Amino acid sequence: MKNIDIPVGISNFAEIRKNKYYYIDKTGLIEELLKTTATKVTLITRPRRFGKTLGMSMLENFFDIRKNSKLLFDGLEIADKQALCEKWMNQYPVMFLSLKSVDGNDFLTAYSQLAYEIGALYKEHDYLLESPVLGEEEKKLFWQIKERKTGKIEVMRSLQILSQLLNKHYKKEVILLIDEYDVPIAKATSNGYYKEMLEIMKGLMQALKDNLSLRFAVITGCLKIAKESIFTGTNNFVSDTITDTRLNEYFGFVQSEVDQILKDAGFTDKADLVKKWYDGYRFGDFDVYCPWDVMCYLRDLVYKPEAKPASYWRNTSDNSIIRSFIDYAGSSITNKLENLMDGGYIIQKIDENLTYDYLHSSEDNLWSMLYLTGYLTQKKGIEYQGELPEGTVALTIPNEEIRYIFETTISKWFDESAKKWNREALFDAVWSGDSESITREMSTLLRRTISYHDYREDFYHAFLSGIFTGAGYQVQSNKEHGEGRSDIVVCDSLNGRVAIFEAKRTKVLKDLETECDKALRQIDERMYAKDFEDAYDQVLCYGIAFFKKRCMVKRKES
Repeated sequence: MKNIDIPVGISNFAEIRKNKYYYIDKTGLIEELLKTTATKVTLITRPRRFGKTLGMSMLENFFDIRKNSKLLFDGLEIADKQALCEKWMNQYPVMFLSLKSVDGNDFLTAYSQLAYEIGALYKEHDYLLESPVLGEEEKKLFWQIKERKTGKIEVMRSLQILSQLLNKHYKKEVILLIDEYDVPIAKATSNGYYKEMLEIMKGLMQALKDNLSLRFAVITGCLKIAKESIFTGTNNFVSDTITDTRLNEYFGFVQSEVDQILKDAGFTDKADLVKKWYDGYRFGDFDVYCPWDVMCYLRDLVYKPEAKPASYWRNTSDNSIIRSFIDYAGSSITNKLENLMDGGYIIQKIDENLTYDYLHSSEDNLWSMLYLTGYLTQKKGIEYQGELPEGTVALTIPNEEIRYIFETTISKWFDESAKKWNREALFDAVWSGDSESITREMSTLLRRTISYHDYREDFYHAFLSGIFTGAGYQVQSNKEHGEGRSDIVVCDSLNGRVAIFEAKRTKVLKDLETECDKALRQIDERMYAKDFEDAYDQVLCYGIAFFKKRCMVKRKES
């Protein structure tokens, strides 16, 4: 182990460099962007926690005319490009706006957050109030926006106004950087004010349309919102997404970078573990690690060398997308989810031009969201007869961390969903001793559940227990009765009745009845019912056998 400072939660490039924190050199992004300076707007979309904000902070420090950044970039890749640095480093006015904090349960709150961020951006440039080349009316408007004393129209046009004022002051075109541009729209969709926020965002993005004060703009986000919905009229617009890209190596860590980090930190023995947990994302032609996870795990290893990998991404991400997926699609997606969680893949149509208001209009949109937000990734090297259908991608869970999120989060939500299913017909069948109806009702419920790892026995125990839990019954699982432990006991104390279930699992469909009979014999031989005969008026004993999502129930005759 070596003493290196791992910057976790720090996305300010200058802070990292000034404090000599560990930094993976991503300055090649600057040169790559400057290869196409005729491109007015570059939209870069990547999942959360893949270094977008740090990358934008690096661009700000490189271009901003108010800074002297030579020492910050000393020793980094871009510093070797002397001609490029002389022409571009600290030569342009820069506007850097982050929208990742624009949130609210209602439109007024979110709009106020947005106005605050714009006011803070204006405050960074309040030297313009002393500019000899700006008129009094321009300074008055600048002050009003800075102090949040204007109406919606001025807020919507604030980026365009500021770019014009900076252009006039410096006599140079402006570079505009907007980080996490789609967060306000995503939050608005979740909280029911999509149309109101979309109107505001369309106004803000007018700064990108035929703006003679703009040198170029770089925008980052999680999703590429359909151009017509927010970037209306924006020409010379280029998208760099996880599917179609030239910038992939600058967002996320490639293998050589992870190898170097582990070597520098003295943890090369953890390479296989890090790869298993945090690698697996396929961006274009690059395989990348999630940088947030790698750095978090290294930080933990520095303090505790025996630390196990953890799901750091889950603790920072909004997993409501998975929840909305389940609420929307329900049991129709169970087979695909089970396949994914068993390590398989699915062939799915992907649409990168989504609009948030139509997000839940189709199942395809939701799979696209899981792909674009990093819960799924492209699977390489698949064996498929012929070419994949046009517009489709083979999707898989990228690594152990995301698999853990799927297993814990989805299983929990399906359990919660199960408690809302109408089970009255099943309960009536249980208490009336109608084993055929129990078989039918339980089979219906089974088809709506999610299972993986080859339908282990504990899955069926949890399934049985979950059916009755929360329905007013006392449920005992694997509690000792008679001369052994019965699987599930359901007590209806109010009506003086109890149902005992002994469950068996079979790997062969034709053995369902044999296993049912075996379960009934076990109930009888081990006298599971004995403890209840004096306390309850009715004791019902059932043998139940499961094969995948099929079951058979038989009742022990008195």
